[in-house]
Amino acid sequence: MEEGPAVGTPPKALFDAMDVYIGEQAAKGHFIDGGGLFGTEDAVNYVVRKGDITRVDGPYAEAKEVVGGWSLLEYDTVEEAVAAQEEFAQLHATHWPELNMVATLRQVSDEPPTPADD
Repeated sequence: MEEGPAVGTPPKALFDAMDVYIGEQAAKGHFIDGGGLFGTEDAVNYVVRKGDITRVDGPYAEAKEVVGGWSLLEYDTVEEAVAAQEEFAQLHATHWPELNMVATLRQVSDEPPTPADD
C-alpha cells in the first residue's frame, strides 16, 4: 500500500527487481497470482455508513493510502510468509528509497466467515 495518492511511477530498477523476485517465488511454487492496479483517478467506491450507500468516484484528495498492487502467494509456514514479505518490502526500500509505503501480509481464509449473532 502506497502512502499518498500522487506517489508517481515506480522506477525501472524496482520493476526489474520485482520481475526477478516474482520469478524466484514462482519457481519455488509460492507465487499463485498478482498484479498492479491502476491509479485512483478512475476508481469507483461505494461507501456504506449506517445503512446508507454513497457512490464516490476518484481521484481522492483525502486518501492517505492507496493500494498499488496485490499478490497471492502460498507458504508452508507463517514464518516463511513473513520472511518473504520482508524481502518484498526491502526491494522497495532498495530500489525506490523515496517511497513511503506499507506492505501488508494477510492470510486467506479457507472457510467463509462466521456471521455475528444478532
